[in-house]
Amino acid sequence: MTNGMPALPEGFRLHRYETIGSTNDEARRLAREGAPEGTLVWADAQEAGRGRRGRPWLSPLGNLYLSLVLRPDAPASRAPQLGFVTALALADALRLLAGTGLALSFKWPNDVLAGRAKLAGILLESEMAAGGGLDFVIVGVGVNLASAPRDLEYPAASLSDQGFPGITPASLLESFTEHFALWLECWRAEGFVPVRAAWLNRAGGIGEAVRVRLETLTLEGRFLDLDQDGALVIETGGDRRRIAAGEVFPALG
Repeated sequence: MTNGMPALPEGFRLHRYETIGSTNDEARRLAREGAPEGTLVWADAQEAGRGRRGRPWLSPLGNLYLSLVLRPDAPASRAPQLGFVTALALADALRLLAGTGLALSFKWPNDVLAGRAKLAGILLESEMAAGGGLDFVIVGVGVNLASAPRDLEYPAASLSDQGFPGITPASLLESFTEHFALWLECWRAEGFVPVRAAWLNRAGGIGEAVRVRLETLTLEGRFLDLDQDGALVIETGGDRRRIAAGEVFPALG
């Protein structure tokens, strides 16, 4: 790191902002203009950050907000697997900086938890090329370092309130990109199998009762597995059900 700026691995190109509307929106704009894979947008704060389903993502100073342009030579159906790649890279980076005292786990599909609270969220957005193939994927990442929002449906945590106040956005960005490059190469060379195994090894709540909110209904069941494509597998009503998209919460009661 030089003068507070992260030293990124080869192939990453940093676009740095103090304040921006949304890092994902800027990364998409750059991608549409032909920005290569590895283009990374990093901001100190966002004025219009968002999470899944377009929900606002509060983005005050002190946390990490970044978006990365990827151009995977893969079917669009494989794009969601990049969320698991990202979670593994984040966990490795956080463990390196905070040590083993930080208890991390994963919540399907794209969250990193500290204890039982959300520490980081991952938002994937993709666009198709004119010929029908996958043009690019934007990987958006928000990590609560200095602060976390309150009064949310799913509780949130920050590294600071977990007892790790000294980790800066720049240091985490540097470590994250190093680990992301390794996991991305693993995914490209070996497919989803090792990524899935590593994610399951750190997944929270396997075997526990969960609620899964879909577009039109909410299911209650038991978290069983992650399938070979990255879909959630639960047991509900005596049957196994595969869920490709939804939101997971602890069971009520």
